[in-house]
Amino acid sequence: MPATAMAQERITIFAAASMKDAMDRAAVAFEQETGTEVVVSFAASSALARQIEAGAPADVFISADLEWMDWLAERNLIREESRRPVAANALVIVAAKPVPEGAEPGDILSKGRFAMGDPTHVPAGRYAQAALTSLGLWEEVKEHAVFGENVRVALELAERGEVAAAIVYGSDERASNGLSRVYTFPADRHPPVVYPAAAMANAGPEADAFLDFLSGEEGQRIFRELGFAQPPV
Repeated sequence: MPATAMAQERITIFAAASMKDAMDRAAVAFEQETGTEVVVSFAASSALARQIEAGAPADVFISADLEWMDWLAERNLIREESRRPVAANALVIVAAKPVPEGAEPGDILSKGRFAMGDPTHVPAGRYAQAALTSLGLWEEVKEHAVFGENVRVALELAERGEVAAAIVYGSDERASNGLSRVYTFPADRHPPVVYPAAAMANAGPEADAFLDFLSGEEGQRIFRELGFAQPPV
């Protein structure tokens, strides 16, 4: 049988919600290059990891933090040798209305309700809580927070005007409608925002090919164009 006939015709990617725009583009480009269809499911990294543990048929997992990838690794559900960082990000505050120049996060977040990922299980929420705690602001502003089930829900709440601001990733700000970045958290105030990716333990070679694509020149160009940062070496 020809090798092309034996090739897997479809792979399923489970990716953090903040990866939506990048994966939509990467899926199209990879399919055009290889003929393999790419189906992507987006949610909070925690939700996706638990779905994989429960037997969901994923081929590749892309997490918004190291913790949930480690969680799957501890359960022997990923192919460890395939694991790699594919992108990084910044943590920012976005808002529809301008704020005074030089405004600090305490001023921005205490003027009304703001949205962020739920810190009990959403990586973006944990990064946000860590940054605000490091700045001595968490206890002051947490009563104003509205928690979303993933970072894109937080972004949508701000886009719809249901909150005055949202703490999201830099790439989310690039993808937003009518929102502007009003503050960037210093990188040393929260754990590095890194996206590890890995093939599942039972995935075929197409999963590794997709990971190689993301790590390669075209995949990295897609990430850069959408506001992601270079992954750590």
